[in-house]
Amino acid sequence: MTNIIVGILLLASLFFFFVGTLGLLRMPNVLTRLHATTKCDTLGAGLAFFALMIHYEMSVITLKLFIIIAFIWITNPTAGHAIGRAIYKRQGLSDKFER
Repeated sequence: MTNIIVGILLLASLFFFFVGTLGLLRMPNVLTRLHATTKCDTLGAGLAFFALMIHYEMSVITLKLFIIIAFIWITNPTAGHAIGRAIYKRQGLSDKFER
């Protein structure tokens, strides 16, 4: 039963990585590409590491994987936001929308 759950989580992870890559290739501008890759990579990595946590059950490896997941969930959206904000300001978009 554990192998089936791990397989499903890994397939879901693969799906989100594929969708993120497709979004990177097909989206029209930098901000939408950034959005697609940031969201899908965060979820895909989380699902892959969660599958590994289930596979290794309760051990020191599980704790390490949980710390890695927490780090990815904090840093990936933050980095995406910082990059998006820099692009937004560099393209002069912030002047058009400020009041």
